[in-house]
Amino acid sequence: MKTPEEFLDENGFTSAADIDRQGLTTTFLSEMEKGLKGEESSLRMIPAYVGVNGKVPTGAKAAVLDAGGTNFRSAVVSIPPKVEDRVNQPMPGTKGEVGEDEFYDAFAAELRRVAPKATVKKFGWCFSYNADVTPSLDARLNCWTKGIRAPAIVGQYVGAELLKRMGGGEIAVVNDTVATLLAAKATEGDRTYSSYIGFILGTGTNTAYVERNSNITKVQGLDPSGSMIINAESGSFDKLSRSKFDLAMDAKQIDPGHNPLEKMIAGGYLGPVGLEVYKAAAKAGLFSKKAAGIGGLGSLETMDFDNFCAACAKEGRDNPLDSIFADADDAKMARRLGIPVFERAAVLTAVHLAAFCIKSGEGAEESAPIAINADGSTYYKTRAIPFAATVRRELDDMLLRRRNIHYEIVPQVDDAPMVGAAIAAML
Repeated sequence: MKTPEEFLDENGFTSAADIDRQGLTTTFLSEMEKGLKGEESSLRMIPAYVGVNGKVPTGAKAAVLDAGGTNFRSAVVSIPPKVEDRVNQPMPGTKGEVGEDEFYDAFAAELRRVAPKATVKKFGWCFSYNADVTPSLDARLNCWTKGIRAPAIVGQYVGAELLKRMGGGEIAVVNDTVATLLAAKATEGDRTYSSYIGFILGTGTNTAYVERNSNITKVQGLDPSGSMIINAESGSFDKLSRSKFDLAMDAKQIDPGHNPLEKMIAGGYLGPVGLEVYKAAAKAGLFSKKAAGIGGLGSLETMDFDNFCAACAKEGRDNPLDSIFADADDAKMARRLGIPVFERAAVLTAVHLAAFCIKSGEGAEESAPIAINADGSTYYKTRAIPFAATVRRELDDMLLRRRNIHYEIVPQVDDAPMVGAAIAAML
């Protein structure tokens, strides 16, 4: 009988040990360059029109909104990071279709509640839906996700429309990855960072970094001596070798062919990839007849896949894999097949973060490293392997030892999107 490693290899699965780190980094850098020039690329490289220059004023308070899922939040955010007067409520359009007045009135009411407690006049809004950002830090909505039903808002500049309901004012609209990058500035204190990266790895993934304006040639009229944050939409990187399991999983998604990197590293997809591995392995005879139930399993949550591979029970939650692989030999085989999915994800995470560090052109001095603010449950809570430690080990090799580029993964910033949106308003 084949070993698990032989089975994975013959199905095109590239193990973590076999990933060409240098070659993949070079390819990622090439895609970034093309995207910045407006050439065909799998990376959109969207200018955020906000920079990181300047010191965040200690003690300043900003009124902030955060919308990006099925709920939206409002609060007053101060620096050092402190979130006060927070209110969570359903996103307009989740309970039924709403018109534009009902939509914006919900946000305006919350701004009126928190604005009197702010010390900076500009509002911050983390708006994490598909939208094009403008140089004035507004956002034009392209389409809704997460089942929001507010069709009248599509095509509108949401910041300007909201300010109409407020009777004027100023607003800075940023997406969650850009906000996560900006939140790193809240951790700096007396520390000096040469640049910043915002990275989200939860259900999905994305990365933002700081680029010199002189390299953003697809945008005309930028001050060549300046810099701004770029939202790379990094999950769409497609220059990857995908296995038969990846392709089978992808074919069952609502967006087949899109976001290949995201589907190899993010929590929304690791469980489904693992299920394809297990079903194929069962057909190939790698499990005993006692594990026949895997063929009828309709779906596999990443949490269950992770907990099983870590041999950890999740309190209050039955894991279908525990009963399917109740036989000790089957369980051992299943873990040897499953853990490589997490190992590959960690290495791919490190490879593309290394590319952003290299592209920033910074980090030459140990006293001024590149600050990486990582956010998301997959990065911090994966149990099958020491995920964050694996990423750091890989980055140490690719950046420190090979290129003498210094980086630092900053302490996790709670409520990073809200903190970042506040900093966008302050800067």
